[in-house]
Amino acid sequence: MKQESLKPVDVAVALLLALKQGGSSATYSELGSTLGVSSSTTHESVDRLQKSGLLRSGTREPNLHALRNFLVHGVRHAFPPTLGRTAKGVPTAHSGPSLSEHFESTTPIVWPDSDGSVRGTSLAPLYPSATQLPTRAPMLYDALTLIDALRVGQARERSAALSALDKVLGTRDAGDA
Repeated sequence: MKQESLKPVDVAVALLLALKQGGSSATYSELGSTLGVSSSTTHESVDRLQKSGLLRSGTREPNLHALRNFLVHGVRHAFPPTLGRTAKGVPTAHSGPSLSEHFESTTPIVWPDSDGSVRGTSLAPLYPSATQLPTRAPMLYDALTLIDALRVGQARERSAALSALDKVLGTRDAGDA
């Protein structure tokens, strides 16, 4: 018997299902196409998410309370951020679309990508195809940048990211305000 554990791409799959109207009725192929991964990857991810309780058992419906709890308290421990050298890339964390107007930074944080528009400190994305999300799935891109702010941010950035994430997911937990 083998202990199963979540993979970083599972965060993106769970967020996509939470953001997508009728996402639970989308095919694995459609989900994979949006994410830039294979349909088998999305199928395996959904299976892990169901076993973890982040999706309701036997469905692709997100358990928003559990998902929010994991994103706020667990994601930075399960998938610690890997910061690297200065690189050209796609803005994320406090440099992403929802938070950049609230935080001035001399050093943006970016997912490394040769086609990126910004130079900054590189942060490995939760999954390789995430750099394609700004054009492929802007809402998911925005949500993942908020997750990165939860992973790498200080208290102020984390608080702003949580507030923005609650708006995106339609959640709220007074204990984390």
